[in-house]
Amino acid sequence: MSETVQIIVGIILLVGVYVFTQAVVGYRIKRAARGIVRDLDFKKAYSAESAIELPYAKSSLFRIGLRDFRPKAVSALVQGGVITQTAAGKYFLSKRPQDLNF
Repeated sequence: MSETVQIIVGIILLVGVYVFTQAVVGYRIKRAARGIVRDLDFKKAYSAESAIELPYAKSSLFRIGLRDFRPKAVSALVQGGVITQTAAGKYFLSKRPQDLNF
């Protein structure tokens, strides 16, 4: 193979690896979001009065082990309007789990 073909193949592989890793991260955040909604539904946090604290809503600087995607999922769910954060830092479901499509 000529050097030009090798460079093109290398760039294509590099882009492919990047796209694959982004897809995996997206899947893991989506899976974490489902778990958060399931936790809130299980604890029946449907209003500000029944809101609960989520210990994994804040990321820890000294966490050792695998990457935790739950803090990113919490912020994505808040931005998407699926869950709401109260002034006290507690969370509740804004929409019923049956209405969600993920």
